[in-house]
Amino acid sequence: MGFERYSKRDEQPSRITSNLLIRTMADHEHIDRVWDIIGKVGVCMLTSRFAGGMRARPLEARPERQTGRLLFITDVHSTKTNEVERWPDVGLVFIDATDKAYLSITGKAQIVDDAELRAAAWRKTDAVWWPGGPNDPEVCVLVVEPTIAELWDGPTSAAVAAFEFAKARATGTEPDLGENRKVSVNMKD
Repeated sequence: MGFERYSKRDEQPSRITSNLLIRTMADHEHIDRVWDIIGKVGVCMLTSRFAGGMRARPLEARPERQTGRLLFITDVHSTKTNEVERWPDVGLVFIDATDKAYLSITGKAQIVDDAELRAAAWRKTDAVWWPGGPNDPEVCVLVVEPTIAELWDGPTSAAVAAFEFAKARATGTEPDLGENRKVSVNMKD
């Protein structure tokens, strides 16, 4: 898995002249933070396109960190299956309110009907919707391969945020409410 780090100052990925990606400890920490948030939060809003615009719905992510994919159990007849087959670009939003972390992921989605993948992504709670288990003919897996992750980490303390707003008002400066880290994740080697 490769990745590129972007900053607010530089919208182009950092590269060395041989076109190899620069990988720093900070880059690894950013990627780890993205996966940690996904694992902790679990449920995200998946946004897909349809003929009339865009729509979002909550889904429980099954992260596969080792493959760099996110799996979602879904119904073969759901509207999102038709939408991602026609328009595979999707957006995912994870919010960790406790840590004040906001994560937006852009990726490519596809519908996969594979028994092994269904079994790997299956959780006991899925039986509420599909009593036939992972082999239920109505079950498929929506697979998202992330391409870009944007992460905003804010102050975890409401008191810190209040102080920053007061300081900004008094000094005429912008409040320091955290860091926006934008990481491009290339899942295809």
